[in-house]
Amino acid sequence: MPKKIKTRPWHSVRKELLNKDELREIDALVKRDLMEMDLRALRELLGKTQTELAELAEMTQSEISRMERRSDHRLSTLRRVVESLGGELEVIANFGDKSIRLHGAD
Repeated sequence: MPKKIKTRPWHSVRKELLNKDELREIDALVKRDLMEMDLRALRELLGKTQTELAELAEMTQSEISRMERRSDHRLSTLRRVVESLGGELEVIANFGDKSIRLHGAD
């Protein structure tokens, strides 16, 4: 019979290894990096070409190309692309110390 390995939740290990200032700094860096990823970078990160994404999202390659160059997107289009890539789009409003997840935002 294999020996059981004791496990612990990551959040408890993280608190032991890092102080509050380090945790805040890491969280800020992660948020910044996540916010700076555009649709092209996301597509490339997931190893998809524009043509492959277009097929998954039932769009044309030229529509994907135009979309990647835009800075303003409809939520329904973002949701369609993200879900085509296997993800889930979340809309979160941040108010300093509070984050509110918005439901049904299209």
